[in-house]
Amino acid sequence: MTLNSFDNRTVSAFTSKLSPAADICVGLTILSIVVLSVLGNGLVLVICYRRRRKMVGSELLCVNLAVVDFLSCICFYPLSIMSSFHHTWLGENITCVYYGLGCYTFGLCAMFTVAAISIIRYLKTCYSLVYAVWLEGANIQLVCCVIWLVAAVWSSFPLLGWSEYVPEPYGLSCTVAWRGYHTSAKDAFYVICSFACFTMVPVLLIVVSQCRILYKLSRFSKSLSARGIRNNLKHTERCLSVMFFCISLGVVIAWAPYAVVSFLFIFHKESQYMAPEGFVFPALFAKSSHIYNPFIYFYFNKTFRRELRCLLLPLWPTLGARAKATQCTAAATLSPAGWCAPAGGPRRKRTPTILDNKVARGSLSVSI
Repeated sequence: MTLNSFDNRTVSAFTSKLSPAADICVGLTILSIVVLSVLGNGLVLVICYRRRRKMVGSELLCVNLAVVDFLSCICFYPLSIMSSFHHTWLGENITCVYYGLGCYTFGLCAMFTVAAISIIRYLKTCYSLVYAVWLEGANIQLVCCVIWLVAAVWSSFPLLGWSEYVPEPYGLSCTVAWRGYHTSAKDAFYVICSFACFTMVPVLLIVVSQCRILYKLSRFSKSLSARGIRNNLKHTERCLSVMFFCISLGVVIAWAPYAVVSFLFIFHKESQYMAPEGFVFPALFAKSSHIYNPFIYFYFNKTFRRELRCLLLPLWPTLGARAKATQCTAAATLSPAGWCAPAGGPRRKRTPTILDNKVARGSLSVSI
């Protein structure tokens, strides 16, 4: 089906199927998501820019995820907010394609980025000696470019007639025509590939990688305890593992309801048995994935907290004493201590332990 098929679609497809009160609630919810995401991810991007010369290569993936979340809320969601307040999709065909293409592209980028973070974290934790050199610098930049290229190419196929972008059942958003599964063989193939290759495979990679990381760290910690060796990096390992586990789990949980509902919608020919609200709540829940990553960074990352005080100091001078006590300067290069060090000042120098030597030999890595 081509974009010209929109001409044969009635205007009612772009009219909200929700009540006016529900439309306002949807609009206010998306507006809240946009405000929180722009503030949180904007701060992340500003802080990363301030310490851009000290960033390690693998941090670019976190920056890439923040860019995806920030641009999604700036470029696309305002259209959905205004449409909710007007009880109809504004712009009809053109804006529907624009919104569907953009949201699908950025959604794929977010999923691929989290999968890449999980895989790289797994390789550097379990096979640091082999992959440590490869997983830095220009190679990570190449990974980011590949992520955007693959997402852009795959999401562009509906513009060429392979599937299409259509209004969602409740009328206030646009996405891939998942019901194309019933219209033609090529559309069905696109839908199947979208779910199998670009949803299920990344999710499986995320889950398997995170489970392997937790297993590796747990086994390593038990091995040290059995030999009576003090685990000086236990706190750092736990912080890093929990942080990246939260990021990965958050994305999977946020998008799982929407994926399930879309999957059911594909194979259920009679959509009237599915209420419009059944599509709204999963869509809003998926959009919430743009919010919580900045809070995870600020909670686990001492460097981000210190830089945040530097940014807020001119606005709230009462933070001055605390900022001075924590040496509010340009952030140091990201390190295990930078991510998870206690709030109370730098640690004293100590002599290397057996665990440090083991980490240096590549048996265990605690970097991103």
